[in-house]
Amino acid sequence: MTGKPSILFVCLGNICRSPLAEAAFRKAAADAGLDAEADSAGTAAYHVGTPPDPRSIDTARRHGIEISHFQGRQIEQADFVRFTHIFALDHSNLDNIRSVAPSDHSAHVGLLMDMVPGREGAAVADPYYGGEEHFADTWEDVSRAAQSLVAKLTGQQRS
Repeated sequence: MTGKPSILFVCLGNICRSPLAEAAFRKAAADAGLDAEADSAGTAAYHVGTPPDPRSIDTARRHGIEISHFQGRQIEQADFVRFTHIFALDHSNLDNIRSVAPSDHSAHVGLLMDMVPGREGAAVADPYYGGEEHFADTWEDVSRAAQSLVAKLTGQQRS
């Protein structure tokens, strides 16, 4: 891989899963000394300009990460040039991303859980309608994916 990796995490509203994925990746990259850019977005415009769900904020804080300053945004055409990787957190959002992608983009587009051996093709469940335990499960998934992604990117940088 040449250049600095830049990763965009995408869910539906950009208030639950994708901010947690961004936070987990930022932490994993920092812990590994990987210089990478990260952001998150939604495929829908429901929560543009709003902070993450309070339960996501609390979940990240339990892991020593502050995300209350994050603001929801919708994926845009420029993201397909700005980011080297765009990861959807479920199949529906992957389809939505692919449907708006310009034909000449160079970003790798895929499912986040494809980064985790044995979890390929799996979705990160949306915790929005559940309780705190659902956010803990989401954190577990995105953390495992972040660790795997950092390991893959670090390995590519060495080659």
